[in-house]
Amino acid sequence: MKTGGRPAASRLSRWRSTAAKIIARSPEMKSLSDADLLKRGRELRWQAKTNVPLDELLPEAFALVRESSRRQLGYEHFTVQLMGGMALFEGHIAEMQTGEGKTLTATLPAFLYALAGRGCHVVTVNDYLASRDAHEMGPVYEQLGLTVGCIRSEERRVGKECRS
Repeated sequence: MKTGGRPAASRLSRWRSTAAKIIARSPEMKSLSDADLLKRGRELRWQAKTNVPLDELLPEAFALVRESSRRQLGYEHFTVQLMGGMALFEGHIAEMQTGEGKTLTATLPAFLYALAGRGCHVVTVNDYLASRDAHEMGPVYEQLGLTVGCIRSEERRVGKECRS
């Protein structure tokens, strides 16, 4: 690879610019009630199901997830996490170190892909992390009108699913 596995400068610039626009929407998102946040999430879902391209919905979807995370978890996505979410959405690999917020970053593209109504799976390395992530991140998705489930290895064998 010419880039040595790193994203091209133009892609990074585009992601950084989009992240700045998402962060700039924070005052607008903070002014919404919980009911309005849910309503906006459902409106995005309707748009996605009527074939509005997901990349057009990305800025508002990411802004909604960022605000839901702030309300439910007390965490706001940083610029680098927003950029990582865009990388994942576009099918790239986003390498992040321990403690940089991989779980929080994954909420962004997971919500956006789930809007189309075909489901979205976030896969992790073990049952403990799968359960923890579904439990901790579930309120972020649920506040925006989605449901969350968790499939652990023993349940795969017997065909059961757990709900958070």
